[in-house]
This record gives sequence, structure tokens and C-alpha cells, in this order.
Amino acid sequence: MKRILNAALPIFLLAAAFLNPAFLKAQRITYSEPEHEDSRRTNFEIIGKIGGNYLIFKNNNSDNAICVYDENMRLIQRVVIDFIPDKYINVDFVAYPDFFYMIFEHQHRNIIHCSAVKVDNKGRKMGDLIELDTTQIGFAASNKIYTTVVSEDKQRIMIFKINSRNPRNFLFTTFLFDPTLKLIDRHRIYLPVDERNELFTDFLLDNEGEMVFAKYLKSGSNDYITRVSLVTKAPTADSFLVRDIGTADRILDEIKIKVDNNNKRYILTGFYYKQKRGNIEGIYTVVWDKASDTRMKETVTEFKDELRGLAKSSDASVKMAFNDFYIKNIITKRDGGYLVISESLYTTSRGNMFNRWDYMANPYLPGAYYSPYYSPYYSPWNRNYGAFANRYHAENIMVLSFDKEGNLEWANVIPKSQFDDETENLISYDMMNTGGELHFMFNQYERRNMLLSDQSISPDGKITRYPTLKNLDKGYDFMPRYGKQVSSWQSIIPCMYRNYLCFAKIDF
Repeated sequence: MKRILNAALPIFLLAAAFLNPAFLKAQRITYSEPEHEDSRRTNFEIIGKIGGNYLIFKNNNSDNAICVYDENMRLIQRVVIDFIPDKYINVDFVAYPDFFYMIFEHQHRNIIHCSAVKVDNKGRKMGDLIELDTTQIGFAASNKIYTTVVSEDKQRIMIFKINSRNPRNFLFTTFLFDPTLKLIDRHRIYLPVDERNELFTDFLLDNEGEMVFAKYLKSGSNDYITRVSLVTKAPTADSFLVRDIGTADRILDEIKIKVDNNNKRYILTGFYYKQKRGNIEGIYTVVWDKASDTRMKETVTEFKDELRGLAKSSDASVKMAFNDFYIKNIITKRDGGYLVISESLYTTSRGNMFNRWDYMANPYLPGAYYSPYYSPYYSPWNRNYGAFANRYHAENIMVLSFDKEGNLEWANVIPKSQFDDETENLISYDMMNTGGELHFMFNQYERRNMLLSDQSISPDGKITRYPTLKNLDKGYDFMPRYGKQVSSWQSIIPCMYRNYLCFAKIDF
């Protein structure tokens, strides 16, 4: 028997190689069983792959649980959480290979508590609760006060709060921790702002523990950015550094920021116009060097007609091709280059289309809540948009690749056309980075059936459309916009099955 196996080994290895997903490019879907507790009203968060298990946090009214799934998405156990209050205000997760932190805030009388607890791969608490900070308020809080940001290597964790009681001088209180939640730095820092017209980008934390974001001033009509400033706080600094980076005399409408940890740089980018209420002409980018604290590159890339023809929807003109595009992701390369990924998004209501400026203030963007404390984020799941009959559209995806000098290497468009009424849960995409390709998974109608499609783009810009995913069972409605990559070759996407919430693991 041993000799037979040895003789067959080369043939077996050859067959195994061709059956490898890297050769077949096949994907496999594994579904979790729907649970009667989980419906479309369930709030959830995909925590990740922890110690070989897949963990998902679920909230149903006052019932909080961590569901632990095995490799086949079979429920190992549903752990009822008794170590956080039933009515918490917000919860964030920081996942590591063998455990994760739950960082949550809740109110007791007139005190908001921000606490953390360490949890293992079976959903069990490891040690006592750790109180990170408290805030005294004079009202019942319904929106989060604290924000958690994590460095890319997860060696630094920061929580912070912003007191905006003085509309021209916001008070930031920051807490920087190491991976054991040992406090490294705590500071109270004021930042002058023009509250009515000045907004913030996403808040980020680099691998050295430096906080970074941008603030930008909009015109009186709240349509256009007229000034952009880069704001940073070093790990132990007691003040913010604010640098005016300008707009190169271009009119901008949104700014995105990304940390390039490999090259110790910050990338700020946004679409631009040549005139107010005009069409989007191209993309403006500033690369800021951290070591020299100077602007390394400033580039203005105008979109050519060929790209406009690829990007435009069927009923749009070439000139207006990019007016509905919004930047969704920035991905850095090891050599200093970067990718900018954007998607066409718009809404229609009772036969009237929202224009870009209505949309900027409407469905997807963060804003301040009426409270002495400013919260930069929002919860997208199960939002109520009011009594209007809205239709949400998500169309083509554009990918731009720039080299380390900021020059456009290539551009390509993944075509798609999606819409849904009253909700955007089933539209848009889930992106998965496998190293050699970027996969975009999204719902598409094929022969009157909505199927999950997988298209990828290679490092040289080539688009590949893969066959229909295996095990694509009928009755499952995927919500790819809420999916999460949990390993190098796996992603989990929530879906609805007969009005019950369940989850699909996709193996590449």
C-alpha cells in the first residue's frame, strides 16, 4: 500500500495543483443556518476569524450575543453577553489572531462609561472589564460620544471624544493604548474650527500612534471645498499640527485621506471641478511626507474622453460621466504607488433625481449630531430615510492606479447597474484583496434572477469576470456592502433568507 501511494504521489500532486483555487479561480460559498432570533431588524458586526472560529456580534433589542461558527459555518454556540449592559450606546471591536477587544460605551445616570473587555475565540470573557474613560453629561445620550481608531498593524489603539460646546474651539480628549490596553498617552487639546462651514475627514491612526485627519472649509452654500488643512497629533504631543495644503486653485467637493505606513506618507485626494456647479473634470491628490513634514507631491489628473466613455451610465453624457462618482477606497502599494476606487451612487425620489449636491448631504456621508459632543460616524444598517419613496442606485466601479510619483499608470471600469427601493442594503459591493487581485462582489440580475457576481482587477488593470459562484443557492439575498474580509482568502457577507438574517462565507 505504501509503495502504491508513493508511485501515485506525483500524479496526485499534479492533479491537486490544478484543482487548487489559484488555478481554477473557483469560489465556494458556505452558508450559516438562519436563527429564529435574527431578522432584518437585527444589528450585527462581523468581528472576524479568531483562533480558527468565525465570530459575529448580534443585537436584538436588549439581547446581545456573540455567535461562534466553525469552518463550515455551523453554529458552535451562541454566547449571551452578560458583561455589557443591555442598552449600550455603541460597541467597537478590535480583532487579533487569538482574541478581540470589545470597546463599548453605556450610560449610568448622568455618566457615560467607555469600557473594554477582552474576549477569546469562543466568545468568553478573559479577565475583568477595563474602564477607559467617563464623561458626565446632563442628558440621555442616544448617539456615540467616543470614537475608536486602530493602526494598520493593530499595535496602537486610540479612543477619543470631541466636545463641541464651543463651536469655534473644539476640545479633543485622546487616549492612546498599546495592544494590552496599557495607556501610553492622554491629552486634552483644543482645535480652532469654523463650525458652520468646516468639516472633518475620517480620523486615522498610523503605525507609530500618530493621529491624522484633514479638516476642510466649504463655501457659504455648503457645496465646495475652498481650503484643506492636514491635522496631526504625534503620539505624545500636547497640541495639533495644522498645515494648509491648499487646493491648487481647484474646486473640490470631498476629501479622502489614507495613511501609507510602508513609506511614511499621507495621501489626500478628491475629485475637482473647474467651475461651480460644473462637471467633475478629474482628481486632485496631495502626498504629504511625514519625515520631512512637507508636501512631497501635488498632482492634478484630468479624465480623458476614453475613460469617460467607459465610466458613464447608459443615460449620461460623456461630460457628466463622473458627476455621480464617490471615492470609496484608497489602497497603498509597497513601492509608494496607490489605487483610488470610486463608485457611481445616486438616488431618485418620486421621479426626481437628486443631484450631486443634494446627495452629498443625504444618504452615505457622516455628520454631526445635536449634542455637546461631536460624533464623526454613523450606523448604516437599518436606517430610516423618512416617508419619501426613494430609489437607490449603485452603478459602475472605477479603479485608478498611480505610481509613486503620482502619475496615472492605468484606469479601468467594472461595469454594473444596480438599484433598490427604500434601502441600499442589496446594492454596492464587497471588495476583497487577495494580494494578486482585487475582487469585487456585487449583485447582478441574470435571467431575472439576482446573483452574486465576482469580477476582479489585476495589478496591470486587466478585468476578469469569473463564472457564477459555486453553491449559489436560491432564496439568499446578499448584502455585499456589509461584507468583511476575514483572512487572505476568505470573506463573510451577510444575507437574508426568508426574512431571516444569516451569513455566507466565501472561500477563494
